[in-house]
Amino acid sequence: MHHLRALRPHQWVKNVFVFAALIFSRSLTDPDLVLRALLAFAAFSLVASAIYLINDVADYARDRLHPKKQKRPIAAGKVKRGTAIGMAAVLMPAGLALAFSLSIPAGVTVAVYGVMNLSYSLRLKHVVLLDVFIIALGFLLRVTVGAFAIDVGISPWLLICTFFIALFLAFCKRRHELESLGEDAAAHRGILARYSTPFIDKMIGALASMTVMSYALYTIDPRVIARLGTDGLVLTVPLVLFGVFRYLYLVHIEQKGGSPTEIVLTDRGVQAVVALYGACAVGLIYFNVQLGLVGAGP
Repeated sequence: MHHLRALRPHQWVKNVFVFAALIFSRSLTDPDLVLRALLAFAAFSLVASAIYLINDVADYARDRLHPKKQKRPIAAGKVKRGTAIGMAAVLMPAGLALAFSLSIPAGVTVAVYGVMNLSYSLRLKHVVLLDVFIIALGFLLRVTVGAFAIDVGISPWLLICTFFIALFLAFCKRRHELESLGEDAAAHRGILARYSTPFIDKMIGALASMTVMSYALYTIDPRVIARLGTDGLVLTVPLVLFGVFRYLYLVHIEQKGGSPTEIVLTDRGVQAVVALYGACAVGLIYFNVQLGLVGAGP
């Protein structure tokens, strides 16, 4: 059980971004493409778990001082560091092999993710701003590999929106670390000494606005409307806005945000808006709902 926990399977929730291309390309009813997307999800999860293992080994000393991370299997001594490296040495090639079996572009994308995040774990997480940008780029690569796996194009607006929301979540995570760890923040994560709460709050506010605006523009793009077969996706903008506001409430009032995955898995408000958004988006796209809202006169 400890070895399974060391893989951080709860973090695989992040990899659902792999399915964005499947859903928004109207391919959800194609069994072959659904299988390929699932395999892409599995490939990404294997590589991500390998990187988590390497990261936890690299951060062993720091994690043992952290109030929450000290409970991780490797930091707690439940899984030996040598064993963790051995597990990573098996999972990484397996994930890459699976990705390359889908397509060369998919394999290359997963390989880029692996190299980028290994660099992050070993060095780049200590470079101010680049640390959060790498986290956001990881989500962008998830969407991209999902598109390559099923060989479909994807709207630039969707990629931009994904990048903004991921960057928003990354800055929220840094804010929570600063606030929750207080004066000991830099001892647990050195890069936190280079940040301040007022600076991060400005970034969070700007990114919240850019996320909602880019998504709104995506829903009314004529090319997107033609591809999706519906002009009704604009009706989901209030749901996205509510979701962003809910997250901001949790970060600023409830003092949460350290783990976006944990919030998605535990907060009923976030779960409700995600479920409602998913149901509305799928219904509008797959039933070709035409409301005549976009491009209509006053």
